[in-house]
Amino acid sequence: MKNLKGPALFLAQFAGDDAPFNSWNSITKWAADCGYKGVQIPSWDERIFDLGKAASSRSYCEELVGVARENGVEITELSTHLQGQLVAVHPAYDTAFDGFAAPQVRGNPKARQAWAVEQVKLAITASYNLGIGAHATFSGALAWPYLYPWPQRPPGLVEAAFDELAARWRPILDHADTMGVDVCYEIHPGEDLHDGVTFEMFLERVGNHPRANMLYDPSHYVLQCLDYLDNIDIYKDRIKMFHVKDAEFNPTGRQGVYSGYQSWVDRAGRFRSLGDGQVDFGAIFSKMAANDFDGWAVVEWECCLKHPEDGAREGAQFVKDHIIRVTEKAFDDFADGGTDDAANSRMLGLEVGS
Repeated sequence: MKNLKGPALFLAQFAGDDAPFNSWNSITKWAADCGYKGVQIPSWDERIFDLGKAASSRSYCEELVGVARENGVEITELSTHLQGQLVAVHPAYDTAFDGFAAPQVRGNPKARQAWAVEQVKLAITASYNLGIGAHATFSGALAWPYLYPWPQRPPGLVEAAFDELAARWRPILDHADTMGVDVCYEIHPGEDLHDGVTFEMFLERVGNHPRANMLYDPSHYVLQCLDYLDNIDIYKDRIKMFHVKDAEFNPTGRQGVYSGYQSWVDRAGRFRSLGDGQVDFGAIFSKMAANDFDGWAVVEWECCLKHPEDGAREGAQFVKDHIIRVTEKAFDDFADGGTDDAANSRMLGLEVGS
C-alpha cells in the first residue's frame, strides 16, 4: 500500500494584497508555519505566480520550487478553476463570469473561450516544467441552466451540450497526454461535471481519455445528498486529486438542497472548516489508503463562520491526524506458520501428489 501525502493547502482563498499573502516567498513561509508540507497554486493570481513564465521558463519554475523548498513546502499542483470555467459558458452566465477573464477578452465570448483554452494548456505545460503530474480545473457548463427538468427539456439538448463540451476539452486532454499530466476535474455544482453520472457522460464522449480524471471533494457531495464514500470506490481509478473540505446539510421545513436563494450562512447546505461539519473523514482517509491513493491531501478552506487563518491552522493539524501511515505487514503475521504445500493439501482433505 501507498502513503497519502500532506497536509497541503490550496492558496486561492488566502492570496491577497496584504502581507504575508501578497508574495510567493511570504505566503509559502506562512503556509509552512501553519504546519503545511505542500501548497496548491491558483494559476490566475499574479501576486504569487506568473503563468506565462512558468509555461515558458524552466529557470523560473526552478526558482519557484527552490523558494518553496527553502521555506519548507512543496508545490503540489496548479489550478485553473477560473479559466476552466470559461472553456464552456452558457450565455446566461456571460456577465457573471466575464470577470474571470483577461480584460482584453471580456464581452467577447468567442475570444474569452479561446483565451481560456490557451490558459489551461499553459498551466498544463507549466505543470510539466514543475515536475507535477496532476492539474486541477473546472469543466465549465453549457447545460447547467437546464439541470431541473422543467420546462421539459427537448430531446437531444443535454446530449448536444455534452458533445460540445467534449469537443472543447479533447484538444486540451491531448495536450495533457503529451505533457504527462492528468487533468482533474473538480466535480462541482455549477459545472456540467457535477456528479458521477455527468462525469461518465463526458468520459464516454472523450473516448475514456486516460488524462480525464477527478478531483475528489466530499463537501460538494454532502450538499447534493450523494454517497461520497461509495463514490470513492466507484471512481478510485480516476480519482487523482483530493480536496479536504467539510460541509453540513441541515434541511428544515422551509428549505432543502436548493436553499431558497439564501446567503451561505443561512443555507441548509453550507461549507464548514475541517471538523466542524458532517463529513466522515476517518472513513474517507481509510478508503484512500486502501485504494493506494498516493496523491496530496489538500485543504481547501471555505467556511461561512470561522476566520480563515484559524481554519488554515486547524486544518493542517486535522489532516495530519487523519493521514494513515500504511502498514508494511499484516497484523497477524506473528501467527504465520510458513508455506507448506503438503500441509495445505492435508488441510483441504486432498491426497498429497494427487
